[in-house]
Amino acid sequence: MTTHHPVLIVGAGLGGLMLARVLHVHGITSAVLEREASPAIRTQGGMLDIHGDSGQAALRAAGLHARFRALVLPDGESTRVLDRDAVVRSEASDDGSGDRPEVDRGALRDLLLEALPEGTVRWGAQVTGARALSGARHEVTLADGTVLGTDLLIGADGAWSRVRPLLSPAQPRYVGVSFVEADLLEADTRHPACAGVVGGGALFALGAGRGFLAHREPDGSLHVYTAVRAPEAWLDGIDFTDPEAAKASVLTEFADWDPSLRALLADADGPLVPRRIHALPVGHRWDRVPGVTLLGDAAHLMSPFAGEGANLALLDGAELALALVAHPGDPEAALTAYEKEMFPRSEASAAESADNGEMLFDADAPQGLLDMFARYS
Repeated sequence: MTTHHPVLIVGAGLGGLMLARVLHVHGITSAVLEREASPAIRTQGGMLDIHGDSGQAALRAAGLHARFRALVLPDGESTRVLDRDAVVRSEASDDGSGDRPEVDRGALRDLLLEALPEGTVRWGAQVTGARALSGARHEVTLADGTVLGTDLLIGADGAWSRVRPLLSPAQPRYVGVSFVEADLLEADTRHPACAGVVGGGALFALGAGRGFLAHREPDGSLHVYTAVRAPEAWLDGIDFTDPEAAKASVLTEFADWDPSLRALLADADGPLVPRRIHALPVGHRWDRVPGVTLLGDAAHLMSPFAGEGANLALLDGAELALALVAHPGDPEAALTAYEKEMFPRSEASAAESADNGEMLFDADAPQGLLDMFARYS
């Protein structure tokens, strides 16, 4: 037997939850499918800078901006830029303007979850396929054999979306940069030298094809992304089941870097997390297909080098909800209006992210980042 939902959202990330929340604010019920077994099954990643004209605008539409402000990390917008010799090339303190405040991704997700009616999210619902039915209706199949039907299907299910094939054959491609993520716990007491290198907010320590990107966490830890421009198979040659051996292997890429920067990985606590960076083609879009659309990474996965991914997911969710509210009884008009705005907006951000990825690891790095900050100033 097929269970029917008027609005079915696949994915309980930031974008899917924002969509459900703004719909709820306007009295529209939705169901959210999430493959993870519970909201506590894994950590949600590091810090996000939430932009005033996108992520924060969405939070205002959701009626959550004041509660969001309570989650902001003090001094989180401070930024340091170092070269591979650990020479400070630029340093800016948090001016308190709040235009791009830093917040923990997990705390932001929890804020959205708590703002939804109980039972909105169905946990442990792994979508294995989606197909079109007659008219604009669709159905999705779950791993346990459950079949769900819907009048409006929204893919908010990330990079490897199960909904995207209904609209587009595009698949993410490796952008040429890999991360190795690490944490230094209780940094000020257990790793004071590393804490001093990172400073109070974010750190960019860059050289040709290499870098350490790091930031403070609200719990006093440091989260570090060791970045290497490398072939896609590079991570396959590292044994991440042995953290110390993995550190040694990765650090061969930084043999001539200052020891204080190498320590950001060498002194890390716990396991390391390898991550290849993927992106959809810049300008990814599709022809209008009745009854289905995408948002966030499912629609426009981009590299993280402009800090736009989470912000666009939040804005996509809010604007799609508002479009549905503005076109009652006419979901096609709503989807058309939403995609008309989303496509050019995401294309511009994806292009910026791709350009920044080249700039950050260029042969003269960190000069490109210094020049960009100077233009902003």
